Amino acid sequence: MTAADLLAAFSDFAFMRRALAGCLVLSVAAAPVGVFLMLRRLSLTGDAMAHAILPGVAAGYLLAGLNLWAMTAGGLAAGLAIALMASAVTRLTPLREDASLATLYLVSLALGVILISARGSAVDVMHLLFGSVLAIDDTALVFIGIVASITVLAFAVMWRPLVLECVDPGFLKAVGGRGAIIHVAFMLVMVLNLIAGFQALGTLLSVGLMMLPAASARFWTRSLGAMTALAMAFAALSSVAGLTASFAANLPSGPAIIVAAGILYALSVAFGPTGGLIARLRPARHRTG
Repeated sequence: MTAADLLAAFSDFAFMRRALAGCLVLSVAAAPVGVFLMLRRLSLTGDAMAHAILPGVAAGYLLAGLNLWAMTAGGLAAGLAIALMASAVTRLTPLREDASLATLYLVSLALGVILISARGSAVDVMHLLFGSVLAIDDTALVFIGIVASITVLAFAVMWRPLVLECVDPGFLKAVGGRGAIIHVAFMLVMVLNLIAGFQALGTLLSVGLMMLPAASARFWTRSLGAMTALAMAFAALSSVAGLTASFAANLPSGPAIIVAAGILYALSVAFGPTGGLIARLRPARHRTG
């Protein structure tokens, strides 16, 4: 298949254009969330929350079928409930937050699969778990755009407090920065992006477009602004490469996008100038004179 054929795939087929548009908008919104999750050492929290939204999505599906807004409301409620329960368990018991999240998301994932299986089919389970990026419609595109707009606005408002909380949460608390409110707002933005990603990549893979580009960008720069921009660029490049490969080789589109992001991550680990393997093995330069 030639390059012209691949370009024609996007020009000739509306579903390919919608898939590309949805993934590019997701790249702009989700990648910065991934950067802050990584800096706050909460990378696995994103994965846990991606699983945690499944019972809410399943409940919305059982009540209203494949209705975007019903599944969104259910997923948002489930995600916030799991986050609050994990926080309460951490504060009231000796169990740490990572352990409480691990236990809760496993139960949540199992409950979601049971709910879907009770009245759905294997096809429904696969759709909700792994998504169908080529099935994005205009309603889903509008929803993804709304989430992206909320995300950009939220980061514009709380960028500096978020950075302070990553660097020195004690100082933020001392100056009355309301770190708890910032944390809750950030978690809300994260859950919204996971639900938006679920429309394209399913609940199991939606966190991939959030975390893999962010982790890749870490090997190329130490500047937070540059890291965020690079993460968005890597997410967009992974989306284009994954969709192109899926069309050319008849592969599942969502997994192809995540594999493309994984390849970029592997290249970053090997060749990245900031902590990459080759950079670490290269002898340090000594100043002379």
